[in-house]
Amino acid sequence: MMTFKRCALTTLLLGLPGLSMAQPATGTPSHLDQILGKGQLAVCTTGDYKPYTFLREDGEYEGIDITMARSLAKSLGVEVQWVATTWKTLMPDMIAGKCDIGMGGISVTLERQKKAFFSNTLDVDGKIPLVRCADEALYQTIEQINQPSVRLIEPAGGTNEAFVRAFLPKAALAFHDNKTIFQELLDKKADVMITDASEALYQQKRMPGLCAVNPTRYMQYGEKAYLLPRDDMTWKGYVDQWLHLSKATGAYQQALSQWLAVPAP
Repeated sequence: MMTFKRCALTTLLLGLPGLSMAQPATGTPSHLDQILGKGQLAVCTTGDYKPYTFLREDGEYEGIDITMARSLAKSLGVEVQWVATTWKTLMPDMIAGKCDIGMGGISVTLERQKKAFFSNTLDVDGKIPLVRCADEALYQTIEQINQPSVRLIEPAGGTNEAFVRAFLPKAALAFHDNKTIFQELLDKKADVMITDASEALYQQKRMPGLCAVNPTRYMQYGEKAYLLPRDDMTWKGYVDQWLHLSKATGAYQQALSQWLAVPAP
């Protein structure tokens, strides 16, 4: 009777949509075993999103998720292999097998979930406007921003652009690299950047004259997590457990505290 129940349960689980694709083929090493075997953790990161990931002029990466990537690699006993990517190419790089994990302030979206796994949630972090402080009263609402006279500026290919196209179609949209985009606001070459509250708060402290508008009242709810290949659950299980222990021991909170701005609880 017990054998029959186990067989029936196995048949039922394997018949669930998406579960079969999450199991490694018979005789194929799990993704976790492949990482251990090659001795390297391939981390895809954009290097342009403080305080999470930033590529310095000396070629070294820094940021909250860079610290966490090194912690993950240490837990595995392997070396980090940094894989440079962009917000436009992050998902293609993941699908092509270039990444064991994507890290660097990645927002959870259903479109990304269709093609990859996410780790357990890191933090809640929604979309807000970043503007010149002198103009803060002008850009409090979507209605105020969604005007032809308002000059929006965003990095191409990410969730900021997706938000603008969905909710601010009347505003004038221009694209700029995410490293110097904030100076464009200060120089009055643009009026508003829609971004995550964590980035807005960080840049507010870093660049006097910029203000995060209503940083605890998100225009769109969002979450941060790590992006994982959708090949088997073994690797996701390991990352989720490592992340759980990192939070339980305070290691994650310590990585956050090294940077100036974290969204308020």
